[in-house]
Amino acid sequence: MAKKSKKQQSGGTPATVALTAAGAEYTVHSYDHDPAHPSYGEEAAEAMGVSPDRVFKTLVADVDGALTVAVVPVAGQLDLKALAAAVGGKRATMADPTLAERTTGYVRGGISPLGQRKKLPTVLDASASAHATICVSAGRRGLEVELAPQTLAKLTGAVLAPIGRV
Repeated sequence: MAKKSKKQQSGGTPATVALTAAGAEYTVHSYDHDPAHPSYGEEAAEAMGVSPDRVFKTLVADVDGALTVAVVPVAGQLDLKALAAAVGGKRATMADPTLAERTTGYVRGGISPLGQRKKLPTVLDASASAHATICVSAGRRGLEVELAPQTLAKLTGAVLAPIGRV
């Protein structure tokens, strides 16, 4: 993975700016987003030629009234009960998409766990630790960052927990 310099990131997304500011190693992958594709995450995996179990989607849920970020493989789904348990909550539901966009500063399909407008509690699916690198949204549709799951967990303050299901 190449380390990106600040000069290379001028005009970058908040996610890439945050990665650069932290001195993290990462690689940017871009592709032409097809608005007609039924799944943002599966589209990213296909376009990059990466296994769907290494491409993670960022979802925003409401856990007992508090917004929480869940990062799970695009090949599966979020287990809301497991997410609630991972953050010590009782009940989780998917957040209103408009509220998720407003809170994170990103559009649906481009929400990144990095560089969000408001820092939210984050849970990374435990399956991420099985990979040397994973891909997550870089903050807009058609743009992904590849980085070590440990780097993502450190920068977001994420806890690792089994929150995904196939």
